[in-house]
Amino acid sequence: MYIADKWTDYEVIDTGGGEKLERWGDIILRRPDPQIIWPLQEETKRWREADGHYFRSSSGGGHWTFSKTLPERWTISYGNELRFQIKPTNFKHTGLFPEQGVNWSWMMNAIRSAGRPIRVLNLFAYTGGATVAAAAAGAEVCHVDAAKGMIQWAKENIQLSGLEQKPVRFITDDVFKFVQREQRRGKQYDAIIMDPPSYGRGPNGETWKLEHNLYPFLESCVSLLSPNPLFVLINSYTTGLSPTVLSHLLHRTVGRTYGGKITSGEIGLPITDANLHLPCGILGRWESGE
Repeated sequence: MYIADKWTDYEVIDTGGGEKLERWGDIILRRPDPQIIWPLQEETKRWREADGHYFRSSSGGGHWTFSKTLPERWTISYGNELRFQIKPTNFKHTGLFPEQGVNWSWMMNAIRSAGRPIRVLNLFAYTGGATVAAAAAGAEVCHVDAAKGMIQWAKENIQLSGLEQKPVRFITDDVFKFVQREQRRGKQYDAIIMDPPSYGRGPNGETWKLEHNLYPFLESCVSLLSPNPLFVLINSYTTGLSPTVLSHLLHRTVGRTYGGKITSGEIGLPITDANLHLPCGILGRWESGE
């Protein structure tokens, strides 16, 4: 398992009963997590007095309750360079997936070690954690997401990290159509990052199912790679999908064309009170081996 263990502003304090107790800066949140199928050993005072608690509704969705007035949003840092805006949303999320820190560190090292200019394409880019990391490492970044709100959030994260003068292009667009247009334009990138959804619908009712569409989409993305690409990273939170599947997809696409090294596995976070790790998703990485 790849563990994001370099955080100081974030931690998973404890887990149990389908929930996790987390510290985001100095604010404690209690949120549901489908991976946590073990019971809570003891509902301590810290659990009962969490600053915010997200309750799932039996009819879908859910709501937050707060034990004190929280700021509408606040900032946390990853290392000395990356800063992110945190805000509890109506869908239990906070705008950041802390386990991705393990990927940010990896890609920053790869970009800095390349010894040449690197152009990065970040697809399904959300609030831009990977965009901030790549820009901080010196890459030129194209950030693509279909949601205007997420694009704005990503811009604010870039500004918080003092990177507003870096070459980052924000594109609000359907990711699939954008890739097709980039193919026609003959655009090329040295690295591609993607976090495709399990299921989705396009602006004209197009249906995306990861198990049917990820392979042809990845093939399309490979055609955007430069003659000397640096890496391709796939993240997934699709329930039941094995990391080995991502490895096979990379072998049959980018690996077939460029050779290189492929790794895959689970990503996770340390649980402070249990000396265990919480699984949070999977990744597949292709790297050139420079």
